[in-house]
Amino acid sequence: MSPKLILLMLLIPYVSSSSQDTAYPPPYGEELIPLRRDVYSSGKIYDITHSVSPGTLSGVSDVGIGEYLTPFRSMKNGSDYNFSIIKLPAHSGTHVDAPGHFYENYFEAGFDVDSLDLQVLNGSRHRSYFFASPALLVDVPRDKNITAEVMESLNIPKGVRRVLFRTLNTDKQLMTQKRFDSSYVGFMKDGAQWLKDNTDIKLVGTDYLSVAAHDGLIPAHLVFLESREIILVEGLKLEDVEAGLYNVHCLPLRLLGAEGSPIRCILIK
Repeated sequence: MSPKLILLMLLIPYVSSSSQDTAYPPPYGEELIPLRRDVYSSGKIYDITHSVSPGTLSGVSDVGIGEYLTPFRSMKNGSDYNFSIIKLPAHSGTHVDAPGHFYENYFEAGFDVDSLDLQVLNGSRHRSYFFASPALLVDVPRDKNITAEVMESLNIPKGVRRVLFRTLNTDKQLMTQKRFDSSYVGFMKDGAQWLKDNTDIKLVGTDYLSVAAHDGLIPAHLVFLESREIILVEGLKLEDVEAGLYNVHCLPLRLLGAEGSPIRCILIK
């Protein structure tokens, strides 16, 4: 067998396997099926962001956000490329709140999502990072809203700056429904005040469209956002993730003047 033939036989398996891990299309004749997943790198990376679709929950409609992508240019219609326009509510799906969401003076002063501190939205155990300290995912008692009593029972250690609260909302998969459900679990005013007064938490993540329970919607938000130091991330996808410490990375869009923004959040084990 010639050396060239031997080399070709060695290269074929490598080319075949590596092509599956790239952005290049497969050979002609193979079916194109995109891979969508929530877990990457053998369980080391978790995407805790809900995918955006016409049925995404927004709180402003009982049928989801509707068609949010409008083709501006379409190859199907003869264009050389595809080009879409996106239109969706700022507080739909997995998103972040800025201080201007509930404070008009902050809104007018420009405390928008572009002013949020990325050092709070990103945390790691790696001590070389300026924003060191990971996020803690905790399970909340399933039979009640997050009150001062519940907060105290969670025994969150001092020094923890980022906490994701998993509640009955995840068990009931409320974020997958198109219709807003006012029975969701969230913070009451006293729970928000207890967190603010007794912990070092600067990032609060929850598993429904609002961090605050429906009965405490405005008071709890006002407590959280008043200092402009606590960032609220809402609508997280927390099923099938073990409670514990994770590196967290959350990045909102840089929307000048917006009091809310879709956000992509991942946890790294």
